[in-house]
Amino acid sequence: MKNTPTLRDVGEHGVIQEIIAAAPSSLNGDDAAVLLPLAPNSRTVATTDMLVEGRHFCRDWSTPYQVGMKAITQNYADIEAMGARPIGALMALGAPLDTPVSVVREIAEGIAQRTGEYNTELVGGDVTQAEKITVSVTAIGALGGDRQPLALSAARAGQKVVAHGKIGWSAAGWALLERFGRDIPDAELQPLVDFHCAPMLDPGRGVIARATGATAMTDNSDGLVHDLHTIARRSSVRINIFADAVAPDELLVRAGELLDHDPWDWVLAGGEDHTLLGTTMKDAPSGFRLIGEVTRGNGGDLVTVDGAPARYISGWESFPEEA
Repeated sequence: MKNTPTLRDVGEHGVIQEIIAAAPSSLNGDDAAVLLPLAPNSRTVATTDMLVEGRHFCRDWSTPYQVGMKAITQNYADIEAMGARPIGALMALGAPLDTPVSVVREIAEGIAQRTGEYNTELVGGDVTQAEKITVSVTAIGALGGDRQPLALSAARAGQKVVAHGKIGWSAAGWALLERFGRDIPDAELQPLVDFHCAPMLDPGRGVIARATGATAMTDNSDGLVHDLHTIARRSSVRINIFADAVAPDELLVRAGELLDHDPWDWVLAGGEDHTLLGTTMKDAPSGFRLIGEVTRGNGGDLVTVDGAPARYISGWESFPEEA
């Protein structure tokens, strides 16, 4: 059987050529990418996020293709949360020398798939040796028109809280993988596992929300209560979540029964769904649904569920405090 070439075998130039072949762009290949001119009265938006093997993904669970897709989703969700349109991405990749070249190519193919859904491209990046596979993506976006960005500090009392995307699915998928690995005993729960490995959103929803009157937005990366708490604190308001609007769906309830776990934990504190969470005085924008209300900040819990303290509030922390 023919040996699979590794990064050690092909070297840096070979790795770069594999990435360019898997995620081609006419803008990639020079010292830096020169992006197309932005529209008049437009501002540039930039963000960066990374995935570290063993911390954000496990190769026993996630395919390299899914890792590539997830890397774009989590970055483009941040662009969308500002009300901006993604226009390009760069990737910095670190990997051990014995990593098969095919793994890098599949990561790039996943990136190409997800960037293509937004009509964008991977326009450059860097590769280096590392102890673990690390994928760092920098996303660039364009904020058109004269409306303000969707800032964390722009929620106002009297507004509605709206959401686009799944809530709790990624955490439930992770819990299933942690217990069973890829051998999930209930095949009906596979969508939860797939969503954890490669979450997705409908492109353009942040732009639509901003165009139709939303003022504040974030994405559910660290947990519903955690991320709404950030908006409430930065905006000096309180947010009340409607329990009926975010109640665990049939798949979450089924997973909870299988794992003997309260699915409300995944909904309120799970994170990594990258659901877009916004506030607006108007009706929920296309693709969004009403999940709560913004009230005046008069002390007490900044985020409640049906007026009561949230049952779960922990959320995700990159640097958790020791017990």
